[in-house]
Amino acid sequence: MIGLGIALGFSLYGLMVLSRCFFRVGEGHLAVLTTFGAVERAGAVGLRTFGPGLHRKRPWQKVVMVPTMEQSVDLSGEKGGQMAMAEDGTVLRFDSILRYQPIEARLEEFLFGLRAPIEHITGLFTCLLRNEIANFRAEGSLRNDLARADLSAGGGAYALIRRERVALNRRIAEFCRTQIGDRYGVHFNAVDLTDILPPDELAEALNGMIQAQTEAEALYFRAQADCEQRVLAAEQGIAIARARAQAVETEVRTLGAALATLHGGGTLRDYVDRRRAEVLSESRAVFVKDHS
Repeated sequence: MIGLGIALGFSLYGLMVLSRCFFRVGEGHLAVLTTFGAVERAGAVGLRTFGPGLHRKRPWQKVVMVPTMEQSVDLSGEKGGQMAMAEDGTVLRFDSILRYQPIEARLEEFLFGLRAPIEHITGLFTCLLRNEIANFRAEGSLRNDLARADLSAGGGAYALIRRERVALNRRIAEFCRTQIGDRYGVHFNAVDLTDILPPDELAEALNGMIQAQTEAEALYFRAQADCEQRVLAAEQGIAIARARAQAVETEVRTLGAALATLHGGGTLRDYVDRRRAEVLSESRAVFVKDHS
């Protein structure tokens, strides 16, 4: 029984050792091996990497997995959002997403050159974002026009940054590409500013201003519609009066032509007497003026 137990123990120990001699790498990942803290290299320079699949190793070696897929750092929400001071002193909160990808040729810098790679990248991006926000201005000849428009609108640097968000994204991406590059073993694919939030006091002021502008525009459009309605009614009244005047003019001209024809034929007096007799016969009272 003792021998059976020892044999069973050796078998379990052998299986455990055998299981530590293999490791699996999933798709979208690379692996490097370390032996008592020393990384395994491929030649004089560069790390020896292992692609997706099943690989062998020594039992005492450790596996360090590195995702080579594009990764994102979400800097949003109450805890993740970053605070930055704009040029005019307004403190703004930015919700952003940083997308990056480790570089296979420079994995050593990413894994062993930084104590905490993700925290370091986040801090680097935060400092970069604050610097860009503090020095952000409108480009070219558009700067003065935008500054005047934002000052009149009451938004200051906050309105300018929201208006020029695309330019700000482009500047940050250009700085990452030219100044940082692959210095830390990663490639910055994109920087997306998802939202820009003002301080609570400024938000309340902007909401009040927007509400006042909305009410003013509603009153303006209402007055404009009322004026247009009155102008339309006046134009229609003028058209009706003009049509009536033309009808009266036509009637007078026709009657004058008929009377002229009667006068030319010498029957105008008879026509007038007959019309007088018809009118008198239809009247209920007749008033006669005495000329004596």
